[in-house]
Amino acid sequence: MPAAKGTTPPTAADPARGEYTVVARRYRPQQFADLIGQEHVAAALTNALRAGRVAHAYLFTGARGVGKTSAARILAKALNCAAGTSPTPCDRCDSCRAVATGDDVDVVEIDGASNNLVADAREIRQNVGFKPARSRYKVYIIDEVHMLSTPAFNALLKTLEEPPPHVKFIFATTEVGKIPVTILSRCQRFDFAHVGPAKVFEQLKRIASREGYEADDDALKLIARRAGGSMRDSQSLLDQLLASAGGRLTADQVHAVLGTSGDERVTELATAILRHDPAAALDLLAGWADRGLQVGELVDQMVGYWRALMLVACGGPGVRELPVAPGQRESVAAHAQAAGLDTILAGLEVWTNTRARMRDTPHGLVLLEMAVVRLCRMGELLSVGQLAHALTRGGPAEAVGVKKNGQVSRERERPEAPTPPVAHAPGSPDVVPLTGATLPEVWQRLIRHLNGRSPMLAAQLKLAMSSAIFGPNSLAIAFAAEYSHARDSCATEENTRRIEAALAQVTGKPAVVRFESVGPGRAGQAPAAPRDRKAELMQLPLFRKAGEALGAQVWHLDDAFDPAAPPPEAAEPRPADPDEE
Repeated sequence: MPAAKGTTPPTAADPARGEYTVVARRYRPQQFADLIGQEHVAAALTNALRAGRVAHAYLFTGARGVGKTSAARILAKALNCAAGTSPTPCDRCDSCRAVATGDDVDVVEIDGASNNLVADAREIRQNVGFKPARSRYKVYIIDEVHMLSTPAFNALLKTLEEPPPHVKFIFATTEVGKIPVTILSRCQRFDFAHVGPAKVFEQLKRIASREGYEADDDALKLIARRAGGSMRDSQSLLDQLLASAGGRLTADQVHAVLGTSGDERVTELATAILRHDPAAALDLLAGWADRGLQVGELVDQMVGYWRALMLVACGGPGVRELPVAPGQRESVAAHAQAAGLDTILAGLEVWTNTRARMRDTPHGLVLLEMAVVRLCRMGELLSVGQLAHALTRGGPAEAVGVKKNGQVSRERERPEAPTPPVAHAPGSPDVVPLTGATLPEVWQRLIRHLNGRSPMLAAQLKLAMSSAIFGPNSLAIAFAAEYSHARDSCATEENTRRIEAALAQVTGKPAVVRFESVGPGRAGQAPAAPRDRKAELMQLPLFRKAGEALGAQVWHLDDAFDPAAPPPEAAEPRPADPDEE
């Protein structure tokens, strides 16, 4: 619960008598202005009190230790203060003092977890009819209200909707999703936010000063980050550390008590991972485990570091409130620049999944080592959309490189420029004149030439049944009727130009091609050789990359399957037949 900023805290009791009051209770806020990080809630309640528009039921929801119960008590004091209803209760009258200590007879604080039966709700419903003993209002504060049973909620519905004028309800919960809608609709809801690390740090610094202790800023900032947005958690942790520290509180003492690793060691582990050096990373883990490292705490630190990488990769090094120490900002900026955003996101997912799995197993160190090795083997990644685009765009797969471990990395993309039909000089050893005797060799060279520039087009051209010369350096390419889709694809203006340019490269002269379609039983046509359709399929870019990256193979191939077939056109709806109705 947030602590007060300006009020004077009660002094701790004599330690010899064992009557010590913890910091979180002594610095509990006593005024709306003392609620740290909840200015929006304080402003709304203050305005409602000044305008006389205080509702009969409020619901305060938010994470633990952000000030829900403290705000409920402040509202109860403001309603029942002896000086009059005011957004600034006096904190001196008997009513204000009793509410602050939880002893006021007219302010009933109920634990929803232990009073969750319908009988408890019926008792509340019966007692609301009695007027307050000494105050203006009888206030019911039900903490963790989501723990009430469904019958208990139902028993409160009518009373909550139309309570007596002297009754106010204030509910507090950390799990608002478990509260029935019928209850939510009868309350004014206020959402309490997480308290930012900067605000937590400033409050911890004030508390340490008032307690008479010296603490390094790095130590207090580490506590603030460790609290995860909860002011009460940060104060409880500070109380523990001040009791264990012999003198000045330092960051090393915080790490020793929490079992966490130092900032420089976290940076060392991140550096080893991003350099793909699993041996060095595992060596670091082994050394820390020997010194009593808390595995879960280290994973939390790595989650924070990878989150910082993500924030810097998206917003630049100037992003506010990074979840790392100030000394780590330079390394975070360098690591974020070296690693791609997709790699960072994949690594963050590995860390968060590892942390979730640690809750249900005693083998936390093994899970940590697995995560580190997996991250060390993770190169710069492409998204599925980028990979599919790179494999199917019809050009050379230059933007995608496949590593031996099966991971895909992105290399420098080169713009694909159209290849002009530059002919080789006659007589060059790379030139094969197009004649009847050289036609088979020219055809094979043409396929190989196209396969290096446009694999999809080469695969479609392989489906041709025959080729013949119909003029000087002119080639007629025939397709069977069942492969008319491949003929139509090759016969487009762009693909025809590509094939003619490739043929000119092979023959050394400007070339012309045309495409024909013939039936399977045409006279004089030699029967086609048996085709290995699985081998042809594995030559397509997408299947070839899958085979290279994952070792995939075609196990079964339906007779009707054709990857080069155009998408079927949507069939027109058939008019309804009156006889079918």
